[in-house]
Amino acid sequence: MTTQENVIEISNLKTYLGGEWVHKNVNLTVKRGEIFAIVGGSGSGKTTLLREMLMLEQPDAGSVKIFNQELATITPDELLNLQQRWSVLFQQNALFSSLNLLQNVSFPLHEQHLTIDAKTIRELALLKIHLVGLPVESVVKYPAQLSGGMQKRAALARAIALDPELLFLDEPTSGLDPSSSSGLDELILNLRMMMGLTIVIITHDLDTLWRVADRVAFLGEGEVLCIDTMPNLIKNKHPLIQEFFSGPRGRAAQKDQP
Repeated sequence: MTTQENVIEISNLKTYLGGEWVHKNVNLTVKRGEIFAIVGGSGSGKTTLLREMLMLEQPDAGSVKIFNQELATITPDELLNLQQRWSVLFQQNALFSSLNLLQNVSFPLHEQHLTIDAKTIRELALLKIHLVGLPVESVVKYPAQLSGGMQKRAALARAIALDPELLFLDEPTSGLDPSSSSGLDELILNLRMMMGLTIVIITHDLDTLWRVADRVAFLGEGEVLCIDTMPNLIKNKHPLIQEFFSGPRGRAAQKDQP
């Protein structure tokens, strides 16, 4: 359930890359319990913004707070504690090709909970595999033996292995067929409900935006042009927003909504 508590607060963010300002003045907040999507055209700075929230890149100015921690001044110990409260599903899944499904999902448990015995780790990993809807016989399979949709679910099982409060999803439905994409969207909604997650999604998938997002932030011209629900966002008259949603795929996605 969404609350008024801010999990992420970004204020006056500025980023200079490749000889230009990718972010000139980005401002947004993400509420606890919501599914918050970030969209925009190519070069709008979506991926850069995600990397800055994950502390993989540093902005040139402005403030990024996560769980009320200012990332620009956070200490190494504070950062370690903070990183244990979030997890990431990367676009390419980032599964270990030399480990089977059970070993992949168990990996973060081995890394973080050294006092837990192997039997308990196995049980916890199997629980997460069950939560993402993968069959038990898949636990011995390696990533290359899994379909694209199953790989996404496997990566998601690993992402929730440590019961994060905040989950970042980078293009979660990229490369999936419509049926697999729809199933993954449903899974995202179910996991939010079951685990009380706050979820931030970077995506260009219009069907995903309609199906799962509570609010959508549209990036363009170096700033957030609008934050709103999808029904309201598509009515925004800004030319970049109209162009983004006006193509055949955009009209088809809108038509499919109840």
